[in-house]
Amino acid sequence: MSRIGKNPIPIPNGVKVAIEGNQITVEGPKGKLSFNFHPDMVVKVEDNQIKVERPTERAFHKAIHGTTAAIIRNMVKGVTEGFTVVLEVHGLGYRASVKGNNLELNLGKSHPDIYPIPKDVKIEVKGNEIYISGADKQRVGQVAAEIRALRKPDPYKGKGIRYKDEVLKLKPGKAAGKK
Repeated sequence: MSRIGKNPIPIPNGVKVAIEGNQITVEGPKGKLSFNFHPDMVVKVEDNQIKVERPTERAFHKAIHGTTAAIIRNMVKGVTEGFTVVLEVHGLGYRASVKGNNLELNLGKSHPDIYPIPKDVKIEVKGNEIYISGADKQRVGQVAAEIRALRKPDPYKGKGIRYKDEVLKLKPGKAAGKK
C-alpha cells in the first residue's frame, strides 16, 4: 500500500472540501483550488478527513494513488498556508523591481527583461531577493522556473538568478587548469 496514499489528509478549520464526480475543490482563506483526479481513484470525506483509496493492486493504481493523495495534501496546505519560493539575483548591476503588474529584471542585457505577473501569484522584491508566493504549489514553482530561465547562473562566476537554497559548483577558469 502507498505510504503517502494510505494516510488520511486532515481538513483544518476554515477549509471547505467539495467532491463532484472525479473533481475535488478545496477552498480556504488563501484561495480556491480544483483538481480532476483519475476516475479509478475513490476520494471520500469522512470525519473531517479526506481519504484516497484505490480499486486494485495494479502498478498503475499504486502509482496514481500516492500522486493523487500528495496533490490533494498540497491543495489543503496551499489554501491554508500558501507556498513561497525565493530567488536570488547575483551579479554586478543585476536588479529586480516590480512595476505595476510586471516584474522588471535588469540582467546585464541591452534591455530589461519584463515578466508579466500572473493573477494567481504574488511577487515581491526585497533587495536582491524575489519572493514568489501563491496557493497552488505547481503554479508557484512554474513561475519561479520561468523567471530563473531568463538568466541561469553562470558556471564560472555564478552571476544570474538562482534559488535561495541552490548550491553552485563553480568551474575553474582557463588559467587554473594549466601547470
